Amino acid sequence: MNIYLDSLTTALQLIITADAVLLEIISLSLRVSLSALALSCIFGITLGTMLAIRSFRGRGVIISIVNAMMGLPPVVVGLIVYLHLSRSGPLGWMGLLYTPSAMIIAQIILITPIIIALTCQMIEDLHEDYRDLFASLSVSRLSAIKAYIIDARYSLLTVILAGFGRAISEVGAVIIVGGNIDHLTRVMTTTIALETSKGELALALALGAILLAMAMAVNLAATWLKHLAKRRAYA
Repeated sequence: MNIYLDSLTTALQLIITADAVLLEIISLSLRVSLSALALSCIFGITLGTMLAIRSFRGRGVIISIVNAMMGLPPVVVGLIVYLHLSRSGPLGWMGLLYTPSAMIIAQIILITPIIIALTCQMIEDLHEDYRDLFASLSVSRLSAIKAYIIDARYSLLTVILAGFGRAISEVGAVIIVGGNIDHLTRVMTTTIALETSKGELALALALGAILLAMAMAVNLAATWLKHLAKRRAYA
């Protein structure tokens, strides 16, 4: 009981005093996850929108594959990225293994299918409602895409938040390709796993509390955006 209370007290002190090590780990976690999220959104929202409004042979198969990739096992993604970035791999010459860049690549692979699939589903519903109208007005495809994205902006924000939640909580892939190196690739999830295995619970508890707070904030923001989107739809 004393160890438990001491760990909680120390964890609280680390948070209140804004411990340098704690802030460094949080900063790296946010930098990696936000970088991966930004790149995933650029590709994911674009591809998801194109899948939603274009009809071509094999479209259903591609959508099914993307939906299946939403459940990619993180450790498998980490293994695949590791094999490609290792010295004997095809991209080994880039020297990216055990760097934040490798962690970003792994997170992009995990996040992008989520962004594509959810975006496709949302834009597809809008396309069904506006397709005939846009066709009668001879609206160009590019203009239609812009209109869909603007109309679905609040819903797309929830998609982005879902991607961020997936990225910030990831541990399996990033620990494989990042190596959990102190002051270089140690993020919140990997630090929690390491410190817990060492029996050093104070830092793990502090990071766990912050990670939990982030997860709750993301969920609250997503819920608020859904309500806001519904209110705007019926306004």
